[in-house]
Amino acid sequence: MIGLPVRQLAYKVNDLEVAAAAHHRQFGSGPFFVLRHVALASSQHRGMERPFDHSSAYGQWGSVMVELVMQHNPDPSALHDMFPHGSGKEGLHHAALFVDDLQAEIARFAAEGVPLAQLSVTKTGTAFAFVDTRVSLGHMLELYEPAPQLTGFYDFVAEAAKGWDGRDLMRELS
Repeated sequence: MIGLPVRQLAYKVNDLEVAAAAHHRQFGSGPFFVLRHVALASSQHRGMERPFDHSSAYGQWGSVMVELVMQHNPDPSALHDMFPHGSGKEGLHHAALFVDDLQAEIARFAAEGVPLAQLSVTKTGTAFAFVDTRVSLGHMLELYEPAPQLTGFYDFVAEAAKGWDGRDLMRELS
């Protein structure tokens, strides 16, 4: 059962640098850590293996991580379900939650009529799922298990924001 708070809000954007500068200007968020062309071992959209070439910038916004994400390829994805390729539209795509058992939560949502939109696994082994809660929430939910590698990254981003002076807004990750 999901009993943990929202850990992240993610926005589909057209340009990471422009979006990060605007978010920082409006809300004081940052700094943003950029991972370009996130390496995936697999990605299934609506049950079909599909490429999901995307880049993300992760920053801290108060007690919540904010992710700015853009997809490079035109293939179907949970991102393109909400923001069709070529539309130029931007906006809130998902809220992310940590769950104890990813497969059990996917099954629970499915039993409640909320379909799995996408299941992807990074090359480092982190699985993440988008369940399509657009009808009830107006956006997707991203689910993943709080593995040490993932929670360590969340801690790293939050720690970088403490006492941050606003300089060096974008920081590339390899």
